[in-house]
Amino acid sequence: MPPRIRFFFSAMMVPLFFIPALALYRETFQHRDIWWTPQEMLVPLAESKDRVELYARGKPLAALLQAEQLRIAAEGEWSVLATSDVGLRFNNWDRVRADQLPLLLGDAAMCGAIALMFLLIVTGRLAYRGDKGSVAA
Repeated sequence: MPPRIRFFFSAMMVPLFFIPALALYRETFQHRDIWWTPQEMLVPLAESKDRVELYARGKPLAALLQAEQLRIAAEGEWSVLATSDVGLRFNNWDRVRADQLPLLLGDAAMCGAIALMFLLIVTGRLAYRGDKGSVAA
């Protein structure tokens, strides 16, 4: 392979390598606290049964709320805490990470393939050797 073409393909491999490498870097070093449910989108207690159960003194919180056994003090007055007053926030980091895992594995495979191609081009292992003579029949 002529040196000009080898240099051209080597130069093309560098930016192609950094596209998936940047995605891997961004995913690896981002803040993990951004995956909490926003305050405005609190999950009601009834909808969260498949992910969390809350207990107070050994009794389920939902049962205590339905029996009106929980009270809250606000401005010197006591009021019964209702089920609609309780909202939950979840940390969805595990679910987001599981959803992004195939993409991250693809990015890692792409980085490996591009690095291998770069190495083969730079070392001249992909040089065209020409056709060999025809085989006599």
